[in-house]
Amino acid sequence: MLIWKMLALLAAAALAGGCTAEEYAPAPGSGAPAATTPAEEPAAAPGEPTEVEPFAVLAEKLRAPWAIAFDGETILVSERDGSVVRIAADGSLTRKPVVVKPGVAASGESGFLGFALAPDFAETKTAFAYHTYEADGRMQNRIVALEEQEEAWVETRELLAGIPGSRIHDGGRLAIGPDGHLYATTGDAGEEAYAQDLGSLAGKILRLKTDGGVPAENPFPGSYVYSYGHRNAQGIAWTAAGVMYASEHGPSGDPGGHDEINAVEPGGNYGWPDVYGDDAKEGMIPPLYHSGEPPAIAPSGIAVDDRGALLVATLRGEALLRFDPARPTPAGEALEALTKDYGRLRDVAVRDGYAYVLTNNTDGRGSPAPTDDRLLRFQLP
Repeated sequence: MLIWKMLALLAAAALAGGCTAEEYAPAPGSGAPAATTPAEEPAAAPGEPTEVEPFAVLAEKLRAPWAIAFDGETILVSERDGSVVRIAADGSLTRKPVVVKPGVAASGESGFLGFALAPDFAETKTAFAYHTYEADGRMQNRIVALEEQEEAWVETRELLAGIPGSRIHDGGRLAIGPDGHLYATTGDAGEEAYAQDLGSLAGKILRLKTDGGVPAENPFPGSYVYSYGHRNAQGIAWTAAGVMYASEHGPSGDPGGHDEINAVEPGGNYGWPDVYGDDAKEGMIPPLYHSGEPPAIAPSGIAVDDRGALLVATLRGEALLRFDPARPTPAGEALEALTKDYGRLRDVAVRDGYAYVLTNNTDGRGSPAPTDDRLLRFQLP
């Protein structure tokens, strides 16, 4: 155990570095300096982390990775420039390009984002992806089905297009829910009013059939909208009992902060931009937790652990945090930090008592170490 601790400390020291806000940043790999939000805020400072050991590095030199998926003992990771990396149990990596038309537009927060395998992936080699593209001089997002072929992941059909996009606030998380439907988070694309407009697909959590149809039981007949009033949700997960949670970025600048964890109800209105933090308005659902005013944590991917608590990968917070809905942390107080000092974290997945975590230091916002970005694994306490 002492050896594991020493390895973990050495790895943490090697990767310690700063970050900037999620918004207003250059494209991945552009080499341009990262810009900041109107009011540069200090990074969050969660308490001393609970020990999560042993620690392992499963992959290195990933390119702005975004999402984790499991195919048996193999791990798949999406990369924002438009590729998928297959990480074998022996540590070998195979990177394949994604072939979609229109092509991936990676700029700022946009690009090839959410990625989820179909339940029958072993037989069909079908996966689903969320990516940004350009059409009619505008950035938009779309959801597609892909097939893994020998040399590439190739689009087989378009499920949904025309989701408003931008260099900021694209949402992008995809997940198959317990009901077998496909869920997607979308951002407000920098246009706050979209989040309250039920006629827009921006600022929402969407639910669609895996063939692209609208489920008959969706809360708004004929609409993909499952919930609305979201600014930029980037994480969704379910407990064993089927309770759905989402993580969401709060406002930038002044007042800043107020990042959220929400329990998602069908048809629920989560208030953005009319309310945030402790504000209240009839018909709008308050968050289970919000981070208060600066520092921000910028939560991205989330997962549910074996105890029913949420693990939250944070970008600005540079920590893997835990939120327990059974014993919720009061608003404005720091969440429990399971591990930190690896820089920005984009996604987390839980399997067999381990947390699998993607760093996100190479997307133009972080301070990458020579081996970034990495897929890390920690044994949960």
